[in-house]
Amino acid sequence: MAKGNSHGDFTSKRHNSFHWTRKVGSDENDDVSSHKPLPLNTKHTSSSSSSSSSNVITPKRKLQSFAVSRLRSVIATLSRARPGNHNTGLGSRVVGTLFGSRRGHVHFSIQKDPNSPPAFLIELATPISGLVKEMASGLVRIALECDKSKEEVEGDEKNGTLRHGGGDKTKTTTTAAVSRRLVEEPIWRTYCNGKKCGFATRRECGEKEKKVLKALEMVSMGAGVLPETEETDGGGGGGGDIMYMRAKFERIVGSRDSEAFYMMNPDSNGAPELSIYLLRI
Repeated sequence: MAKGNSHGDFTSKRHNSFHWTRKVGSDENDDVSSHKPLPLNTKHTSSSSSSSSSNVITPKRKLQSFAVSRLRSVIATLSRARPGNHNTGLGSRVVGTLFGSRRGHVHFSIQKDPNSPPAFLIELATPISGLVKEMASGLVRIALECDKSKEEVEGDEKNGTLRHGGGDKTKTTTTAAVSRRLVEEPIWRTYCNGKKCGFATRRECGEKEKKVLKALEMVSMGAGVLPETEETDGGGGGGGDIMYMRAKFERIVGSRDSEAFYMMNPDSNGAPELSIYLLRI
């Protein structure tokens, strides 16, 4: 009987244990079913987290927009600080014109196209008749040299210091920003085929020079003489008829301190007949 009772007790215990397990499982299911609205809470939590993340991203976007607007304002200020900046959009092909009166000096202008104002206009000390003789004898090389300003020299020295790990970057950037472009230099030492020929001076395009260039708008390439008229009188710096030569030039930029202009002559198979070099040393 004791064994039977123990067997009955064991069976009842298993039965009770079995029902307890099912009850726990059902309770868990009930708990899961009772917590079905949890995804709504999770969605709310995710939306709140996304809103908080958007709140974190918003200051970054504001900072980026502020930096872009600041950069645009600086660029606009620099463009306004250089009144002749709209004339400097030169490409690799430009129009070059040599002109001057028979008793005057050589004027040399560089234009983007025949209808645009000159981006570079200088008066050489060489007489136009002397340049014509040089070109008749063969190739002509004209070198124009100018000196760097004190600020530019100091800027180059500071740039060299920065490359070696020292110096103040703020001062160097400020010095580089105030340096003028190469075509804006006022005075040039002139060399023609290695011989010193005095100095060349940068000129503003006055009314007389404008009239000469206006008369040559229809000329794309060639040389000739403009008869002395009321429109061209004195345009070449002197008097009498104005001799001119116009051609396409290839522009090569070596650095901010060196540029070269090579005359493009389709009839010449060799080197260009005329080359003009700008150097800042």
